[in-house]
Amino acid sequence: MRRFAAVLIAVFAALTVSVPVHAVSTHASSAILMDAESGRVLYEQAPHERRLIASTTKLMTALAAVESGADLDGEVEIRPEWLGVEGSSIYLKAGEKITLRGLLYGLLLQSGNDAAAAIACHIAGSEGAFVALMERKAAELGMADTSFANSCGLDHEDHYSTAYDMALLARACLQNETVAAICATKSVTVGSRTFVNHNKLLTRYEGCVGMKTGFTEKAGRTLVSAATRDGQTLICVTLNDGDDWNDHEKLLDYGFEVFPREKLCAAGDTFGGVPVTGSLLPAVTAVAASDAGYPLRDGERLSLDVRLPDRAEAPVPAGGRLGEAVWSLDGRPVARVDLVSAQTARWDVRTPMTFWDRIRALFGAT
Repeated sequence: MRRFAAVLIAVFAALTVSVPVHAVSTHASSAILMDAESGRVLYEQAPHERRLIASTTKLMTALAAVESGADLDGEVEIRPEWLGVEGSSIYLKAGEKITLRGLLYGLLLQSGNDAAAAIACHIAGSEGAFVALMERKAAELGMADTSFANSCGLDHEDHYSTAYDMALLARACLQNETVAAICATKSVTVGSRTFVNHNKLLTRYEGCVGMKTGFTEKAGRTLVSAATRDGQTLICVTLNDGDDWNDHEKLLDYGFEVFPREKLCAAGDTFGGVPVTGSLLPAVTAVAASDAGYPLRDGERLSLDVRLPDRAEAPVPAGGRLGEAVWSLDGRPVARVDLVSAQTARWDVRTPMTFWDRIRALFGAT
């Protein structure tokens, strides 16, 4: 009997290890899991419900600041009217000087509301003017259910977003090298201050690359995180989640296990050839201009449509766009890559040319 029980336990343990996770839930009011490269939503829970977002707001503050073109290493002299913002602080003092980059570290690691106010006023002249920059960027990113009233995330009836919109913001932040690097920093010393990142996932979850925490009594705990594994980056957002650290770990594990990135092509992969007229080179090779991938769960298959012209006219420069490759899932395009020429096809000087042909040749390949 003991031997039989031991066998059953061993079999159960083996099955437990080998059976993948195909269900996940959270304690959040709203949540989303998104593939950063493709934007595919892998899990959602009230993703378009407008909610308070607390200090995750500061992702937009940082992005708008960096994209403003302001000198990140230039010194900012703190003015007394910028101070006095309630909530978390890096304890700026009137008259002190700190670089804009230093303020960004204080903003994203220490979540300083005073750093947010200083950044906003330094760049735009006032909090209101900077909020207008944040609003414009939100519209540009397609954040249709988002409104900002301040740069730090304090509760306000006109300050809200959704899990989906915050995932769009996170994608943009990951694509900005400066913002992404600061979000991924565990700790840094700026002058006499040492900032320690509030995001525990940076040490708790392997592959975590940031992003931002937040909390107010009305908003609850808010968290935006991102992690990379095997060339795939996932974004997770939870709003009003009392167990956010554990929920993010579960959601990220779920995404990497159930929706692994499938490599569709690498830059330089061949997708056919295109005949060329007016050149000694009879045809050019069409190759992928960049890598492409897409997250797929078991059983899903993509169809490929290679879109190339019947022929091209010389001159055709190496790297010149010829067409595109489009992958579809259930008839819906989900990934695409430009196809470019791998060779230069020059004019055949023996080919008669019209005036306009000569103009094209002059400004094309020679």
